[in-house]
Amino acid sequence: METSDYRMPYREYAAAIFELDEEGIPVIQARIAEWLGVSRPSVSEMVKRMVDDGLVTLEPVLKLTNEGRHLAEVVVRRHRLAERFLSEVLGLPWVKVHAEAEVWEHVISDDVEAGMWEALDNPKTCPHGNPIPGAGYKPPPIQALSTLDPGEAMPLERISEELELDAEIMGFLDESGLRPGAVLTVTNTESDGTLTVTADGQPGVGLNAFIAERLFVATT
Repeated sequence: METSDYRMPYREYAAAIFELDEEGIPVIQARIAEWLGVSRPSVSEMVKRMVDDGLVTLEPVLKLTNEGRHLAEVVVRRHRLAERFLSEVLGLPWVKVHAEAEVWEHVISDDVEAGMWEALDNPKTCPHGNPIPGAGYKPPPIQALSTLDPGEAMPLERISEELELDAEIMGFLDESGLRPGAVLTVTNTESDGTLTVTADGQPGVGLNAFIAERLFVATT
């Protein structure tokens, strides 16, 4: 699917619905508005148009149709491929690739996408551990870091797309060694949801509940 087709206005919304569902978040209009940083009336109008064009259904949460899911997978795949390319080929800092990929995902053609797959030797995930649609990757079961008890240690599998929107948070995670593959050990929990964790034996760092709920560790 080329980026010039009539579905262009829907791409960002389809991707948001896909990503919310991917993280197990109920796909309601209020959550889409928060995810995209737009007004609820804007979401309501766009959702109505997407329903009319057969891209989503209301059941009562929003659900992509087969056509809507195909569109979403194209957008998400190109975004995550772009993150890999920017990081591994161009050497862009890890914390900056998400914002740049937001631009690239809209202009990558079918031919360029095919070339990126080949240049990157068929990657399975983006640099933040999120699966690339169409890569054939079956991720392990995951759970939020916030659910671990003190003393538990599990490898970091994925960083939420929601955290990727915040360059300051991503810089903090990078400096603290909290990258996919690192073994995270919870050393302390507080009543407000704050965790103290270590990554591969590095000095412990504190994570508030918002961050801890959006870092996902592999359970097997």
